[in-house]
Amino acid sequence: MTDHPPVLVWFRDDLRLADNLALSRAVQSGQPLLCVVVRSTAQTCASALDWWRMQGVQALDHALRARGGQLHVFAAQEERFLPELVRQSGCTQVFWNRRYDPAGKTTDTQLKAQLRQMGVTVHSTPGSLLHEPWTVRSKAGQAFQVFGAFWRAASSMAHYPAPLPAPTGMVFAPCAAFPDQRVALEYALGRLPAWARAMQPHHVFSEQDAHACLQDFIAHALQTYAQERDFPDRDATSDLSPFLRTGQITPGQIWHAVSAQGAMEGASKFLSEIGWREFAWSLLWEHPDLSTRNLKAEFDTMPWRVDPKGLARWQQGRTGYPLVDAGMRQLWQTGLMHNRVRMVVASFLVKHLLIDWREGERWFAHTLVDYDPASNPMNWQWNAGTGVESAPFFRIMNPILQSQKFDPDGAYIRTWVPELAGLSGTDIHTPWQASLLQPTGYPSPMVEHTVARARALAAWKAQKDSA
Repeated sequence: MTDHPPVLVWFRDDLRLADNLALSRAVQSGQPLLCVVVRSTAQTCASALDWWRMQGVQALDHALRARGGQLHVFAAQEERFLPELVRQSGCTQVFWNRRYDPAGKTTDTQLKAQLRQMGVTVHSTPGSLLHEPWTVRSKAGQAFQVFGAFWRAASSMAHYPAPLPAPTGMVFAPCAAFPDQRVALEYALGRLPAWARAMQPHHVFSEQDAHACLQDFIAHALQTYAQERDFPDRDATSDLSPFLRTGQITPGQIWHAVSAQGAMEGASKFLSEIGWREFAWSLLWEHPDLSTRNLKAEFDTMPWRVDPKGLARWQQGRTGYPLVDAGMRQLWQTGLMHNRVRMVVASFLVKHLLIDWREGERWFAHTLVDYDPASNPMNWQWNAGTGVESAPFFRIMNPILQSQKFDPDGAYIRTWVPELAGLSGTDIHTPWQASLLQPTGYPSPMVEHTVARARALAAWKAQKDSA
């Protein structure tokens, strides 16, 4: 310990030690660190992302304890609690990595002003994107509306700095303030609901796990990523999205590791997916209501169907279309879903069932461990045809053809829809035509594809005519 006053490091979605600019600068101050996480509620997990984040918080706590420190976790309202914690602990400086979501941005702006009025120095640094959302602009200074142009401009900007190593020589301050608002991680995680406990075997959570996952992807799947990425039964994707969401790994670390492999189609395609995430955050910055408003206003008159029972069958994976149901069951059991299948299930909800895309966005917000407030609504708007760059509404995915093309042997379907495991690779895509259908108890299709397609196109035409 030292006689210097402490500095506060506020961890949010940056649950790591390496390539953490806020943490590195706090260590450089030479003052003891008070490392904190503030949860808005004592509830263990209201969503899959809440559960995932708490696991990441525990992993970060273990990493800090190995260095003689601790992560102090509080259940409180950020705006009220942080200034009081700073006051009572005597912190003279506060360090955090910036947030770009509307609520986080507003809270941080208010807190920064309040802390500065108290005489506290606030250091706000970038930490979760290659480019901050307002920095990639056209020559006219406008935000891009098309991904290709955005990514070309982003890629032509200055080289990304080398990732920072985990800081050494960290000295920690104790924290005795507000004991009634401290959260015991072991207690909180011990009270997990059954659905959260069921997801546990499917995941690892630490910063080291994230980098092991990246290295495994580079070694075994990067070279063939462009050709294999759409097949959900193959181990062909990176599985990094949850770690990116809560910051156990950074896009800069991924960029440098992948770029070091040299020029190859797989690397270029994979890095463009990092770019797609960047594009989403630039859109959210420009459109804070991205998750609730059609970016194409003509869809405001779209005659969406209100169908609670149909929505529930989609959520439960009981639509009667095996690839759709496999995806929805994978989501419920693991908190993740293969990206190609996400497109198929989203198209099915919006175009086969004609249910508002916002219902799907809300369900994904509840069930995805990698739920991203920028990427998720942008992708839903892309599928619904309502976004700035999106698939036209009249392009309606045929879930049978998608199944036959991307899960040709039915391996993915058998994993998540075991009642169909006895069907052949041909019959499994259309089990209602198979003789083994009745013993399985698997439902018939909610709606026949050609009927659903005609209904969707009629609704789209009616919306266009009324615009």
